Amino acid sequence: MKKRSVLYCSVALFVLIAACSSASRITSSWSPRPTTPVLFKKLIVLGLVHDRDRSLREHMEYSLTADLRSHGQEAVCACELYGPKEFDQLTEAEALLKLSRSGIDGVLTVVLLDKERERYYVPGQMQFTPYGFYYDRFWGYSRTLYGRIYSPGYYLTNTRYFWESNLYDLSDGKLIYSAQSQSFDPASSDQLGKEYGKLIVEDIINKGVIVVSSIPK
Repeated sequence: MKKRSVLYCSVALFVLIAACSSASRITSSWSPRPTTPVLFKKLIVLGLVHDRDRSLREHMEYSLTADLRSHGQEAVCACELYGPKEFDQLTEAEALLKLSRSGIDGVLTVVLLDKERERYYVPGQMQFTPYGFYYDRFWGYSRTLYGRIYSPGYYLTNTRYFWESNLYDLSDGKLIYSAQSQSFDPASSDQLGKEYGKLIVEDIINKGVIVVSSIPK
């Protein structure tokens, strides 16, 4: 019985920790080794997200831009500099020329690869009581379980986002950083943007990809 009590307490602790953990996490990231940190003259953050998620794209761009600036890297978001379909009809050469004329020598893309929704049932009573305390009493056990089984429950829908961010050095067109990540059921687009921006920029810095100021702005 004691083992069951320990088991249920452990499950409860795990659920509590999971609920308090970050909604976003990097699943994989890459940068060339060895690498020399780059200080771009101006880095643009470009979101590639469907029009129906335009607000989300803007939050992601603003947050990544703000985090880059806070570490001394001059950055601008595409939603401020260009229209949402600015590059749709351009060739590669035309797009690069447009960026160059704006003084941009680096591009950080943020792409929404996929978005999944899952619906699941939550029982009316989600309590992790150590059953061992009443396993030896039929009535106490049966009444407790009866209450949980017949309490009305409800359905919840969670959303999982799958992201990819690539950093390109336009001086030679090479990819110098790439990361894939997941975001699980964020409370808002604003929160997701702030969380994702901090996550990606910190990883870029930790990998020594860009030059950062000794004292963040």
